Amino acid sequence: MQFRDLQKQYEVLKPQIDAAVQRVCAQADFISGHEVKELEQQLAGYVSTKHCITCANGTDALSLVLMAWGIGPGDAVLVPDFTFFASGEAVAFAGATPLFVDVDAHTFNLAPDKLEEKILQVKAQRKYRLRAVVAVDLFGLPADYPRIEAICQKHGLLLLEDGAQGFGGTVNGRRVGSFGDAATTSFFPAKPLGCYGDGGAIFTNNDEWAALIRSYAVHGKGGMKYDNVRIGLNSRLDTLQAAILQVKFRAFCEYELAAVEQVSRWYDEALKGSGLVLPYRPQGFTSSWAQYTVQLPQGADREALQAKLRERGIPTMVYYPKPMHQQHAFSGTESAKEDCPVTERLCETVLSLPMHPYLEHNQVEQAIYMLLKNAGKE
Repeated sequence: MQFRDLQKQYEVLKPQIDAAVQRVCAQADFISGHEVKELEQQLAGYVSTKHCITCANGTDALSLVLMAWGIGPGDAVLVPDFTFFASGEAVAFAGATPLFVDVDAHTFNLAPDKLEEKILQVKAQRKYRLRAVVAVDLFGLPADYPRIEAICQKHGLLLLEDGAQGFGGTVNGRRVGSFGDAATTSFFPAKPLGCYGDGGAIFTNNDEWAALIRSYAVHGKGGMKYDNVRIGLNSRLDTLQAAILQVKFRAFCEYELAAVEQVSRWYDEALKGSGLVLPYRPQGFTSSWAQYTVQLPQGADREALQAKLRERGIPTMVYYPKPMHQQHAFSGTESAKEDCPVTERLCETVLSLPMHPYLEHNQVEQAIYMLLKNAGKE
């Protein structure tokens, strides 16, 4: 059993993927080929935004937005404490200070009440220019954008949606990638929509920001390739990855999202009443199920449980074992001075189970049986 079975996905899509790769190789248009522009148009249409700009990876996508917004030294950006390092790393890389906010115990996403408390605290201290909020769509579930967007508008803050894990999720029919002032996603292979390497994308309705981001992504170019008008990055999605993503995007829309939703229901039904805390989806929200993450009882020996499951061929992962504010990279900085008890508890109790569109019912049953047996819940 695979945690995220990319080999099975390739077996299913092999004829189309091989043909797409061979087509790009035959035309030898490896950088900025027409597949890149086509993919951007397809993704923008899916998300319902005016612009989609692809780039080299999801981390660069965050950095490019912050560059377009002019965020840098002296600025502060609020980031959830329970997330992958890149969400705060991009802020620090820009020269700004990431300040971490606790998350909701049920959704794992940025807690709106805690967000507003932090905004008022930072403004009262007058130490930083508070510029923006990064909201993360963790494990596939969109953040509470109806509330978060209202809070950001109330306090005059820019909102960046980090949809690296959430592409395909919705809130009241509105898709991930369309929230906030700009949004990003990642095409890392294990993401809901992943390529065969690194890749990312930015979504926005703002023409000025879109033009700036396109410039920053290619060495700050101006009207031509060798006219460089600003300092930028080298961050392009290559044509091979775009061609592969076009094939995978069709499968993603046609059946993969529905398939992972079915897998989540199998888990939900079998684990109900087990004593484990199951993933929560608020009314009107749908998840793209980057992960299916349960919470073990406090004090459970998670490492021992993982070892037993691994012996029986059941892979599991821990996302994430350490809060952002405890990362060594932030030690000794203002970023480390946070109190996020929900995040700290989640880091001790979360466990992610196998989740992908090609899981079969009997595999889910096997994973559940072994989990409950070895967790003493059977």
